[in-house]
Amino acid sequence: MFVYGKTASNAIAVMSYLAARPGEVAGSAEIAESRKISHALTAKLLTQLSAAGLVRGQPGPGGGYQLAKDPAEINLLGIVALFEQTEPPSLCPFGQGWCGHGEPCPLHESLLSLQERSRAFLENTRLSVFAPEMVGLVE
Repeated sequence: MFVYGKTASNAIAVMSYLAARPGEVAGSAEIAESRKISHALTAKLLTQLSAAGLVRGQPGPGGGYQLAKDPAEINLLGIVALFEQTEPPSLCPFGQGWCGHGEPCPLHESLLSLQERSRAFLENTRLSVFAPEMVGLVE
């Protein structure tokens, strides 16, 4: 089971690039090339991340983007929620609406646990994990 989709994954890639360079300004082309994302998509993601207050842009020569908040204040869920539905879909193998109305399916508890762990991972993982002093220390 995936935790988030491709667009959110690309947004996290953009944000991780910025988090790894605290205080530095990076251009969208630089980020795109580094993370192997198209320039157009990178620019679009940065626009959306900027509108959400997660990055700030500096126009003009020498301009670019940097995080608008301390990396420790930004969790993955805050990024993913901009691009994905964060309410988990029904994964019940018996179909929509089965679990919660009478006996749960045989997989109910396992699927619920998986969804809860995925959400906890997104809530508890901060961009500070990508900071230079943290890289290599994460298990």
